[in-house]
Amino acid sequence: MNKINKLAGVIIWTENFDVMYDFYTQKLGLVPHTLKKESVNFHWDNLKFTIAFHQKVRSFSKDKYRIMLNFEVDNIDSMYKLFFSKDVEFIRKPSDEKWGKVASFLDPDQNIIQIIQNYKK
Repeated sequence: MNKINKLAGVIIWTENFDVMYDFYTQKLGLVPHTLKKESVNFHWDNLKFTIAFHQKVRSFSKDKYRIMLNFEVDNIDSMYKLFFSKDVEFIRKPSDEKWGKVASFLDPDQNIIQIIQNYKK
């Protein structure tokens, strides 16, 4: 049967690789799986998240509400405090939803990134 099995990865292309690399590793604490001159990969099981330089990408995200990345956390309130202390620019403080909690912030390219905490069932 022909079907898509799962999401394999996400790439954020940028012209500001060094700034984006520092943000995701230093401010968010992500640990690189693979690092090259102009790209970095982070892995969770078989899911790959890549940030890489692309010569055709210029400036910031023009429509930042189109796609949002969600990172799951165990304690959204403590992560919010940690990221806020590192000058991460939040556009939505942690708030309750029917399914859990969410907070949103901007990366250096003005992409919206969210941290989510799902309620335990």
